[in-house]
Amino acid sequence: MTTTPVLARTREELGSLLSPMRTPDRRADRHSSRRVGLVPTMGALHDGHASLMRVAREHVSGGPVVVSIFVNPMQFGPGEDLDEYPRSLDADLKLCEREGVDVVFAPDLEQVYPGGEPLVAIDPGPLGEVLEGDIRPGHFRGVLTVVAKLFGLVRPDVAVFGEKDYQQLVLIRRMVTDLCVGIEIVGAETRREPDGLALSSRNRYLDTDHRLRAVALNRTLLAAKAAAHQGPAAALAAAQAELRATNGIDLDYVAITDRELGELPADPAPGTEGRVLIAARVGGTRLIDNMPIAIGGG
Repeated sequence: MTTTPVLARTREELGSLLSPMRTPDRRADRHSSRRVGLVPTMGALHDGHASLMRVAREHVSGGPVVVSIFVNPMQFGPGEDLDEYPRSLDADLKLCEREGVDVVFAPDLEQVYPGGEPLVAIDPGPLGEVLEGDIRPGHFRGVLTVVAKLFGLVRPDVAVFGEKDYQQLVLIRRMVTDLCVGIEIVGAETRREPDGLALSSRNRYLDTDHRLRAVALNRTLLAAKAAAHQGPAAALAAAQAELRATNGIDLDYVAITDRELGELPADPAPGTEGRVLIAARVGGTRLIDNMPIAIGGG
């Protein structure tokens, strides 16, 4: 059964929609309230986003699920694809309807950044300067600032983010903990095509040849995972060997880290939780991916 979501374009519309949804029956119990779930997106929605909406629904126990759609200019650097980033609101609304979303918040720039770029923004700290933060300076400052704004506007009890953007997920959890925000952050498993390519809005940029080459990212992650029992150095070497065997991949980085994106010891305890992360350009399209791995154990 589908539910037509209500579209909110302004802060005021969002607030007036969510206020009655939080309380199931004020006459019965004016102190009762429903949990609100939020799925922040930049639109161009696909089945990976749909899976986030389903996870949000599982966590709100009958309360409303809100999907935000906003292409955030603060997280795009010079020369990145802000103007070309796909925008497909009509199709996005249909997907939200299929998934039973209650409210879609699709603000314009002025609603999110009244008066222009904010004078006060969220500093991601040292973790925001490595991996993606090293390649895209200022990116996570923009991500955390807009997420903090959405948290303030929606006031969710739970927010769901995909593990495909793993560094983003780790930083948002850190922000919520360090700033005592009081929101449950749920990471949802990466959804993949049958050949292993992670679902991404940017996949639509790939032509037939580049689409075939892009599967090498997943093969690289799997190679690292298979060798991880020998330690982080072996996992990294296996990933690099897989990349050398593939043409047409312009690598930004491949890295083996602990689960919080820190450095692993040279000889970790067997079964230590780690992560392998990769970012690369295939043709003109930049893709990222990652996978959990178990380090050590011989």
